[in-house]
Amino acid sequence: MTTARANKVTQIVIALLATALLSLGVILASTGGGEPGAPQATASGSAEPGTGETVRVTVSVAGMSFVPNRIEVPAGARLLITLRNTADEVHDLTLATGPSTGRVAAHDSVELDAGVISADVDAWCAIAGHRAMGMTLDIVAVGASHEHPSEAPTGPAVAAPTYAELMKQAAAEPASDAALPPLSDERVHELTLTVTETTQTIVDGVTRTMWSYNGTSPGPLLHGRVGDTFRITLVNNGTMGHSIDFHAGEVAPDEPMRTIEPGERLVYEFTASRPGIWMYHCSTMPMSQHIASGMFGAVVIDPDGLAPADETYVVVQSELYLSADGGPADTAKLAALSPDVMAFNGRAFQYAAHPLTAHTGDRVRVWVLNAGPNMPLSFHVVGAQFDTVWTEGAYVDTTGAQVLPLQPAQGGFVEFTAGEPGHYSFVNHVMSLAEKGAQGVLTVSD
Repeated sequence: MTTARANKVTQIVIALLATALLSLGVILASTGGGEPGAPQATASGSAEPGTGETVRVTVSVAGMSFVPNRIEVPAGARLLITLRNTADEVHDLTLATGPSTGRVAAHDSVELDAGVISADVDAWCAIAGHRAMGMTLDIVAVGASHEHPSEAPTGPAVAAPTYAELMKQAAAEPASDAALPPLSDERVHELTLTVTETTQTIVDGVTRTMWSYNGTSPGPLLHGRVGDTFRITLVNNGTMGHSIDFHAGEVAPDEPMRTIEPGERLVYEFTASRPGIWMYHCSTMPMSQHIASGMFGAVVIDPDGLAPADETYVVVQSELYLSADGGPADTAKLAALSPDVMAFNGRAFQYAAHPLTAHTGDRVRVWVLNAGPNMPLSFHVVGAQFDTVWTEGAYVDTTGAQVLPLQPAQGGFVEFTAGEPGHYSFVNHVMSLAEKGAQGVLTVSD
């Protein structure tokens, strides 16, 4: 065979091989599932179904997603996954079959032995809320006879506590102080807020993991004037990233509102430029879960010339979404806007069990904040009419009002005078929410 002819044959063979490889690639691509364009990978290695050969895949992090978020592995192969945490916060990778990387610090890498993959496996980031934000990974066993995704173990759904159970718990615990702290002469207010993660008993046999500032939910109540400066040191003593956002300040959010990891701290300084009752809260994603797990509080900035009242109280409404394992707020219930319990100042019915007090003829002012994260508040005092209503920066021109309506993060105050002794219930007039705990009593005596 001449050299020219040999070269021609070689070229034909190479062309045929290239065509075959291209066809194989098309076939393999066509077997992929999931959403069109979803990141995916075919595990590298020489494994054939049932051989138990080892294949390796590297998975990185982009925002709240794994890249790739789908891995195809020959059934029977052993899978090793290297998780490269290319994000700026802690993540992990947990398989429904049990293996987990544990928490991986930002910019670190960990190798996970996923074991032999004989069926499809679901995987996700197990840090609270991250799975709900989309941090999931599908491991597909190619060639398996039954390809059914494994599911996360689930416990029994927690039953919403009853009125009787919540009232019993409220009576057993002292009520939090609802009185507004008096103004001090200080014009610079310095405070350290330490993030903690603790267990709170809701009723006998039902608990939740509460994330909070300084161990209480709501966090410390701040009180000042227009022009006052607030210098807040945030310390994260939790087990995951947290942050803080003060609605009372006007600052670029990039630095002071950033998420800090466990053991870190930051200083957040702002000057109050407008009056009102302003919410503060954790702004780490998913924000709804961090707020619903207890990370919120209030800052009261008095309007100029505000006359004194005989009694001044602060009422902050919030929502509890209980998980079956006593963990933080249940993300599925949050997405469904279905709270189990409503609370004033962190506890259902606490002021029904331990009423607030006033005297006949007293001028009563109630600052009200709806911390949410989801439900409305229609604040009403049974048997009273409001002669003064102030909401979101302005007085409402009225000769009398029956409710102060507030969406999540809105606030204001009402004033009234009780002319007769008695027990004046204050409620969220969205009555189904009142019946879950958003109610209390003001006892008026001579």
